[in-house]
Amino acid sequence: MTNLILLNKPYHMMCQFTDTNDRRTLAELVKLPNFYPAGRLDFDSEGLVLLTNNGLLQNKIADPRHKLPKTYWVQVEGTPASDALACLERGVTLKDGLTKPAQVKLIEPPRVWDRVPPVRYRKAIPDQWLALTITEGKNRQVRRMTAAVGHPTLRLIRVAIGPWQLGDMQPGDQRYESVAVGNDLNKQTRQPKKKAYPKHSNKRKGGNTIDG
Repeated sequence: MTNLILLNKPYHMMCQFTDTNDRRTLAELVKLPNFYPAGRLDFDSEGLVLLTNNGLLQNKIADPRHKLPKTYWVQVEGTPASDALACLERGVTLKDGLTKPAQVKLIEPPRVWDRVPPVRYRKAIPDQWLALTITEGKNRQVRRMTAAVGHPTLRLIRVAIGPWQLGDMQPGDQRYESVAVGNDLNKQTRQPKKKAYPKHSNKRKGGNTIDG
């Protein structure tokens, strides 16, 4: 068994421990030594990041060859029609190639924390939330996929990586779990440990006015 930290990365925080441009980094939140993120999450995206002190586990989570699914809640401009959703499911041609088939569906606005600053509201342009699951990790892939089908991403929240779920964690919250490194991670039996920090007191609110 080895240890894993599940972290809800806030908006406008680098998914690394140092930054030459004085932006917020994981060092602000993660105080245990020798833990590093297994994969990335963009500066302007929010949600689940996994950190581990085990190199083998880090590789199994981050390497696309292991096809660990990652699920995002995505707020986009406009309401995608069935053909746009079908295109996302089949695969979208980007500059660096065709994306692998994805799972996508329209969802009601999720009850999530308010983003600071909030997403700019435009009365003339409706927005829609999607649940989108991919198994690869091209640079800014989800944003480029939705833009390619005519619906730019307004906000992006990662809510699951393989069997690990964001759950009710608020921005900055984190918790420990124990992981059997040799197992199939998609069938991982999670063994929660104590929370690293208490859950933030701010309540969840409606998601229409927030994004990434």
